[in-house]
Amino acid sequence: MDAYLAVVSKREVRTYADRALPSEVVRRILEAGRVTGSSQNRQARRFVVLERLRDDAAKCVFVPTNVSTAALAVAIVIGQRGPAGFDAGRAAQNMMLAAWNEGVGSCPNGISEADQLARTLKLEDSEQVANIVSFGYPVREADPARRSAGEWIAAADRKPFDEIVTYA
Repeated sequence: MDAYLAVVSKREVRTYADRALPSEVVRRILEAGRVTGSSQNRQARRFVVLERLRDDAAKCVFVPTNVSTAALAVAIVIGQRGPAGFDAGRAAQNMMLAAWNEGVGSCPNGISEADQLARTLKLEDSEQVANIVSFGYPVREADPARRSAGEWIAAADRKPFDEIVTYA
C-alpha cells in the first residue's frame, strides 16, 4: 500500500473479527515498533504482548473491550522521564500503520488505572505504560484503495487545513 494512502485512510478500529493474526503479521507489527527512531537512539521503550494478562490489563483502560476482544494487544512500556512518551507515540503509530498495511485495524487505548496496570505487569518503579494498542481484523473489512487519498481526506472528520496549518 502507498504510505500516504495508508496514513490518510487509517481509522481507529474498535470492533474486531474473531480471527487470529498470522504470526508473521504479528512479527511485522512488532518489528515496525522496534525499529522506530527514538531520541538520541535511546530506545527507551519495550513492548509487552498481552496474552495471559490481557483481561486484567483491559480493566485498566478506558474502554476494556477494545483490548479484551482484540487479536493482539501490546503495552508500550517506557521510563517515566525524558522524551520516551513521544518516542512511544512514534512506535505506536508505526505499528498501527504496519498493521493497516496488512489489513489489520488498530486502536490506541488510554490508561485509566496506571498504578493497577503497573502492578499487573510487574513493572519496575521507573517504568509506566504509555499506551496499550489493540489490533485485529476489522469486523467490516476495509479497502483503503476504494477511495483516492483526496477522497479519504475529504471524508475525514477533521478541522479544515487552513485552520490547522499556518505559516510564520
